[in-house]
Amino acid sequence: MRSKPKVDRQQKTVRDWSRVKLTCVGVFFLLAWLGLWTRAGYLQIVAGPELAEKAVRQHLASEVDKGARGEIYDRGGRLLAKSVEFEAVFVRPREVTEPEKTADFLAKVLHMKEQRILKKLRSSSNMVYLSWRVGDRAAARIREAKLAGVYFNKEYGRFYPNGHLASQVMGFVGVGDVGLEGVEKAFDSRLTGRQAKYVVQRDASGRRFFFDAQGQELANINGHDVRLTIDSQIQFFAEEELEKAVTDNHAKGGSCLVVHVPTGEILAMANYPFFNPNVARGISPRIARDHAALDVYEPGSTMKPLLVAAALQEHVIKPTSTFNCENGRYSFASRTIRDTHSYGVLPVNMIVRVSSNIGAAKIGLQLGATRLHHYFELLGFGRPTGLRITGEARGLVRPLKAWTPIDVATASFGQGVAVSPVQLAQAYLILANDGVYKPLKLVADPPDDRPERAPYRVFDADVARTVQSMMREVVQEEHGTGKTARIPGLETGGKTGTAQKAGPHGGYGNKYLGSYVSFVPAIHPEYILIVMVDEPEPSHYGGVVAAPAVRNVTLRMLSYLGRMPETVQLAQAPAPAQPASRKEAQAPPAAKEPNQADKEILAIAGAAGGNGKQVSIQSVPDFAGMPLRQAVEILVGKGIVPRLEGQGLVVSKQSPAPGAPWPTDKKNQVVLWLSRPS
Repeated sequence: MRSKPKVDRQQKTVRDWSRVKLTCVGVFFLLAWLGLWTRAGYLQIVAGPELAEKAVRQHLASEVDKGARGEIYDRGGRLLAKSVEFEAVFVRPREVTEPEKTADFLAKVLHMKEQRILKKLRSSSNMVYLSWRVGDRAAARIREAKLAGVYFNKEYGRFYPNGHLASQVMGFVGVGDVGLEGVEKAFDSRLTGRQAKYVVQRDASGRRFFFDAQGQELANINGHDVRLTIDSQIQFFAEEELEKAVTDNHAKGGSCLVVHVPTGEILAMANYPFFNPNVARGISPRIARDHAALDVYEPGSTMKPLLVAAALQEHVIKPTSTFNCENGRYSFASRTIRDTHSYGVLPVNMIVRVSSNIGAAKIGLQLGATRLHHYFELLGFGRPTGLRITGEARGLVRPLKAWTPIDVATASFGQGVAVSPVQLAQAYLILANDGVYKPLKLVADPPDDRPERAPYRVFDADVARTVQSMMREVVQEEHGTGKTARIPGLETGGKTGTAQKAGPHGGYGNKYLGSYVSFVPAIHPEYILIVMVDEPEPSHYGGVVAAPAVRNVTLRMLSYLGRMPETVQLAQAPAPAQPASRKEAQAPPAAKEPNQADKEILAIAGAAGGNGKQVSIQSVPDFAGMPLRQAVEILVGKGIVPRLEGQGLVVSKQSPAPGAPWPTDKKNQVVLWLSRPS
């Protein structure tokens, strides 16, 4: 018999081992499956909320967008200040992989010190700005370098298209688009754009994109605009003539104001020296100040018309009252009051005309401390005018109880009292407005939401007009201190001022402030002009250093506005009364050669440009570039109805040519070709 137990046992052993292996594999997969389910359950149930939050932080981020700063315009909508978008470069120090190499490259591109950049790259902050304004070329080079941890952001910077025009009025902004001076500071909360947060998503490379544009489309985050009462063209005239007055007289600085009487709006507020707000970094605070509103001066003799108005209002004097001016020297209260010339007995109008300090002191003493101090308060001295700018000066008027008789005498001719140029303009606005208080205005929009001081009467209308007439004599009559401001054919009023400045150690030094206030026209004024020249040399009299500047601004302003009276023209010589012969009688009279004053008027009016071309002598003016309405008004005033060709509101050319004689047959003899403004 054959036996086979051994083979069977081996086969059986193999089968049993296979079963074990299968069992082990099954158990392993079972455990793995249970582990995965356990892990999944843990991630979903226990750690789920925390992981979801981390996922949101990784894939979603908030983007902060800042709106542009509002713009500033003049009264006619001409742009004075706007915001321009710039690239700002910043770094996230934790993402920078090669600080030394990165700092070396950025220092060359941004023109910064390498050590300064390296210090920022090693900062512990999450984000550090390197430069707020990066040019397009530099930004392109940095982007091409693809530096780790270096990013760009949109920022806004301020741009002033007219350079230094009205720079002290507007002020400027600093880092972060924060207003630092002038209107920029006073209306910073209105002008500043708001911030808005948007949810953005990152792709696999970390690049960001908006979920949608809904937030940006619906949210208006830009700042609001501000419109001033300033007229850019008149501001330019004021600045140009002020600069000439200051430099020609070797002065320290100066201010010029132009006020529209019917509305109280300030058309020009100029200060010299100028500065360019586009490059305001490091500018001296003294230059950036709006001296016309923030600085105070003793007004000097410009106080006298206001004093006379107060005395007339209180019936202390009459226009015919006379005062002994003591031949130029008057001893009072252990002090000596002097006049520049020796005068005897003078009526009130002559005291104003020749600017007698002694006469003014005696009028003030008759008025008395109580009433004089009261009128100073009514005129606005000692308190801000209410212009909507930061830090406006209050002026200096000492309490009534501190006044002595000598204080009354000196305050009567503008010493011992300090006012800002805008306070002086406010006081003269009352006088020009027939004695009724009207507030000055510098900002047209937004409207002022503060309680407005109600108008009140300071002087009777006949009193105000009497003083206006006295100011007319200052310019128009002989021996008037303001005759250098005279414009032949236009009656203006004015008052000169020459104030001795206080010394640094008390008392008065040898420095002066020359000033001039003008009414245009003299009676029922429509405009007030003030020029102050600080520390002029060698002459310091207001009639010498300030009055010519007022005259020139007046001519250019009226020419620009189309308000130049036809009486302001070159005089013609009359025809001979008894010609020597028949031939001479038939010959046309020769035109008189313009005198120097007439030549100056024509030169100044012609320099006004634009609408100033309408200044007429005895010939057809140049209408090119002039608004149609203005040209028609001039022609209708001459009895001529022009024929219009083309479409538009601006004259492009004309017939007859400028300078030709006025046509004798005025029917359809003047043709104006029109075009649309560019």
